[in-house]
Amino acid sequence: MKFTILSILLILVPALPAVEIIAHRGASHDAPENTLAAVNLAWKRNADAVEIDVYLSRDKKIVVIHDQDTGRTTGHRGLVHEQTWAQLRKLDAGAWKAPKWKGEPIPSLEQVLKTIPKSKRLFIEIKCGPEIVPPLATLLAKTKTPAAQTAIIAFSLEVCTAAKKRLPALEVFYLKHLKQNPVTTQWPVIAPTLADAKAAHLDGINIGFKGQINTPAFAAYLRQIRTQSRRQKLGLFAWTINTPTQARQLKNTDFQGITTDRPAFIRENIKK
Repeated sequence: MKFTILSILLILVPALPAVEIIAHRGASHDAPENTLAAVNLAWKRNADAVEIDVYLSRDKKIVVIHDQDTGRTTGHRGLVHEQTWAQLRKLDAGAWKAPKWKGEPIPSLEQVLKTIPKSKRLFIEIKCGPEIVPPLATLLAKTKTPAAQTAIIAFSLEVCTAAKKRLPALEVFYLKHLKQNPVTTQWPVIAPTLADAKAAHLDGINIGFKGQINTPAFAAYLRQIRTQSRRQKLGLFAWTINTPTQARQLKNTDFQGITTDRPAFIRENIKK
């Protein structure tokens, strides 16, 4: 058998673990965010998972939308929790993106759950308070959605804790936005965030970064986060990553998941 240098390297150097490509609000770069069109386009583009945002309507229906006000994506001003599902479902959540998406409605979480392929999963970001957890548990039971096909994420530690207590079989991740100090250039200490997630018996953290990310200091910061998360046995995810350079940097630091507006683009480029 003839060996090349490349084949020897492939044998000697272990492959990096696969990174989960999560479509942010669906394939939101090309389709209107948080709609069935964006969700189905993400599945078509082979995303490993889709992330969507949810609120409760006035009549306790779980609806998929990012903002607490419907104005930005529908042109109709009004708080989600003050509108009924019958009112919300009539709004146009697609025309703002492009004329071809005109008439795309706000979906319910139940509708989105029905789209999940067997080998994929849905990240449900809870944008409201813990009052949504009981109806969420009821809906997941009603739709017989396997625990392995859904995960919960939230910026609120109270919501994360409530979700983990009510739905212990589901993975729950604590969202945290980390901002670099513009004066000192220092990044926040990650230990308190990890400690909070561990104390609440969560499965990991999901981080957004704001600052100078293409620097040796940031690379060292990522390695520090990875080391501390391993010590705590917590999973590590990041959002919203739309450049191949940063996606590869996170993969090389063993982040388990990357949330992106462009799932197909990032998957293709992360291999290079």
